[in-house]
Amino acid sequence: MFTNKLILGDNLEILKTFDDNSIDLIYLDPPFFSNRNYEVIWGDEGEVRSFQDRWAGGIEHYLAWLKERVLQMHRILKPTGSIFLHCDWHANSYIRCEILDKIFKPNNFINEIVWCYTSASHSKLKLPNKHDTIYWYSKSEKYTINIDDIRIPYDDKTESNYKKGLKGSGTFYAGKIKSDDGILNKNGKIPEDWWSDIAIGARFPKNSDNNIGYPTQKPVKLLDRIIKCATNTGDIVLDPFVGGGTTVVVADKLNRKWIGIDQSVAAIRVSDLRLRNQHSLYSKPYELLLRKYDYDSLRNKDAFEFEIWIIQKFGGTPHSQKGADKGIDGHDPNGAPIQVKRSDNVGVNVVKNFSVSAKQYDKTLFENNVKQKKAVGFIIAFSFSRGAIEEVARLKNKEKIVIELIKVGDIVPYGKKPIVKLTANELENNKYALNATAKSETEVEFYSWDFDHKPEVGFKADIYLDKEGKQIKTFKTGEHQIAVEAVDKSGLDGMDTILVVSG
Repeated sequence: MFTNKLILGDNLEILKTFDDNSIDLIYLDPPFFSNRNYEVIWGDEGEVRSFQDRWAGGIEHYLAWLKERVLQMHRILKPTGSIFLHCDWHANSYIRCEILDKIFKPNNFINEIVWCYTSASHSKLKLPNKHDTIYWYSKSEKYTINIDDIRIPYDDKTESNYKKGLKGSGTFYAGKIKSDDGILNKNGKIPEDWWSDIAIGARFPKNSDNNIGYPTQKPVKLLDRIIKCATNTGDIVLDPFVGGGTTVVVADKLNRKWIGIDQSVAAIRVSDLRLRNQHSLYSKPYELLLRKYDYDSLRNKDAFEFEIWIIQKFGGTPHSQKGADKGIDGHDPNGAPIQVKRSDNVGVNVVKNFSVSAKQYDKTLFENNVKQKKAVGFIIAFSFSRGAIEEVARLKNKEKIVIELIKVGDIVPYGKKPIVKLTANELENNKYALNATAKSETEVEFYSWDFDHKPEVGFKADIYLDKEGKQIKTFKTGEHQIAVEAVDKSGLDGMDTILVVSG
C-alpha cells in the first residue's frame, strides 16, 4: 500500500525509481535562477552541494539541470495529472519555452498564473519585481480540475450591491451580477490567472504555519488553492523540492497522499516537525527516509517486522508466518535460506544450528550449492562474535559448506542518534536561559524546542530551527515540561527534557 513519504536525497535519482503514470499532481518550486547566493538557506551540506552543481555554468547549465528532472516528472505523471512549476523573472521565459513547451507540448499549457505580492523595495533603478510565475501544464487534454473548490468569496460590498440591485463591482444583467455562470454564485467567483489575495510568508507571525523562518517558504493558502484545484481526495501529490514543507503539510490536511523530496537534512526534518505538529493519534502515518537509519529504533523494532523488512532490503523473500520453518526466516532469489538475528555479537551456536537447518530446509538445494561452492544460506545480524566467524571459516575449509554472515550495516546504513543534554538557569523571576548541547557521530545541524511537552502526544515544535541551541524564555507560574530535539547531519535526532517550576 502507498505510504506518505519524506525522502532525503537527490530528487533526480529518486524520481528515476518511481513508476510511470503514478502521480496526480506535481508542484515544484525549484531554486530560482539568480546570480546571488540567497538561495542557500539551510546551509547544510546537501543544499550547498546541490547549489554548486547548478551553478557550474550559466543559464544553459541551469536549464539542463532542471530539464532532466522535469523529464522524469512528465514520465511519472498520470495522464490526468498536472504540473505546477513555480519560478520568477530570472528564468521564467526560458523555462516555459525550453523545458515545459518541449516536454509537455504547447497544447497542454493551461495557465500562466501570476502570484502578486507586496513587500519593501529599495531599488530606484527599476520598477520593483513583485510577482512570481506559476506555470500550469497538464499531461493530456483530459486533466483533473475542480474549479468550484477554489472559488473566492465575494466581499461584503459586492454582496450588498447584488442584493440591492445597484451598480457595484461586476457587470449587471437582468438585475443580477453577471459572473462566470451568469449569476452571482453564492460560493464566490472563480479566481483569475493573477492572484493578489495571498500574502507572502513574511507577513505572518514567526514560527507559524506560514512562517517557519524559511525565507522562500510559500504560504499555506497558495498550496491549498493549487491542490484543491488539481486533485481529488486520495490523489498523490509530489513536491520534489519540498523546502519548508508547505506542500506536504497542506496535502496531508486535505487528505491527499503525498511525497516530499529534498537534498537538505534541515528541509526534510523541519517538514517532519510541521507534520508532527498537525498529526494526532488518528492521523495517517508517513515514512521518514533518511540517509541513515537509527540504530536504537532498528534494534528495538518488533522482531518479526524487522525480519520482513531487512530480508526485503537484502533482496530476498520473507516468510509470512512466525516460526514456520525452524529458524529460517526467508530465502534469497535462488532459494537459499536466510536467518535473521536482531542482535549484536551473534555467537558460534547460531552458525552451527543454521548449517543443520539449511540442510533440512531443502536438502537437494543444499547439496547442489555445496557442490557448486555457493552459499547454502545467509545469517543477517548487527554483528558477529569471533567464534561465529571462525566457525564459518571451519565449515568452508573442512566441510565445503559456505555460509555468509551479513551485517545489517552492509544492507542499510545506520548510525546512533545524538545524545542531548538540556539545562535551565533562572535569570530573574520566571525568566530562564535554556541551553542544549549534543554529542553526535556527525555534527549537529539544528535544535527544535517544545515548551509545553506532553510525552503522550509527542514532540510538538514551538521553535523549528535553532542553530545555537540557546533560548531565553519567560514562563507563567507553574510547572513546565521543556523538550529539545537535536538533529545531526544524517538527519537522526535525539531529545532531552527538563522540568521548570516557575513561581
